[in-house]
Amino acid sequence: MLPETWTILKILKWTTGYFKSHRLEQPRAAAEILLAHALGLRRVDLYVQYDRHLQVEELELFRGFIKRRIQREPVAYIVGKKEFWSMDLRMTPDVLIPRPETETLVEAALSIVQPKPGPEPLRILDLGTGSGAIVLAMASEWPGQSFYAVDRSEKALAVARENARTRELDKTITFLQGDWFDPVRDRGRYFDVIVSNPPYIASHEFEVLPPEITEYEPREALDGGSDGLAAIRLIIKQAAHHMIPGGWLLFEIGHDQWVAVEKLISGGKTYRDWAVIKDYSGYDRVVRAKATGTT
Repeated sequence: MLPETWTILKILKWTTGYFKSHRLEQPRAAAEILLAHALGLRRVDLYVQYDRHLQVEELELFRGFIKRRIQREPVAYIVGKKEFWSMDLRMTPDVLIPRPETETLVEAALSIVQPKPGPEPLRILDLGTGSGAIVLAMASEWPGQSFYAVDRSEKALAVARENARTRELDKTITFLQGDWFDPVRDRGRYFDVIVSNPPYIASHEFEVLPPEITEYEPREALDGGSDGLAAIRLIIKQAAHHMIPGGWLLFEIGHDQWVAVEKLISGGKTYRDWAVIKDYSGYDRVVRAKATGTT
């Protein structure tokens, strides 16, 4: 597939064209990330060393990466990492790859809630933590607060714990295995903030999703049931039982779900001050709601 001698710049151009011919998204970025990983370089170093000739073993390693990407394996799984909130997080097929729009959730929480004055820390719960992206981003911005991260998958929690250790944030986060609120059910109205990026894709929509998602990412982290709202419905119903009065619930939704989600939130006296926040692409993305203390 590849000639024996290549410079960095030449192989980048060839790989970009090859990826384009297979209609892969972001072909240039993928080529750069994969080549940098194969060579043990930063992406910027590729252009500093653009005329460097690749060794045979480097070409072989890169060729393997190209084959995996052509088979539609996500770049984040091939290189084993993904950047989120300026942190390189370890990725495996056991965890959902964090999307840039999820940073909107972190930004919303940081802007709405302020750490308490005095010795009592905020208590923050991240439901379905996966790789730990959300809770780690918040913990990096709110030192001294108390964080809890729940996931039903022990393999996902192992990745999250590793990411926390790498960022030296493991002592501020308690990781718990279980289904949604089950691991914290005995704490009562304990949390100041509950955040989540729950599964919200309707089951029937998987037929039209790209293979990068359907063949590689964990379906349980994406499938929201027949209408995409199964997990969201559960969170809205149960979160108020675990938050102090005035506590904030924030969670991610699909771009076309706000009307349905607002009906769920407004159907009782449990929440007030609810609103939807748009991501940087202008789509409805994050719902916020304040617990009234009435359930």
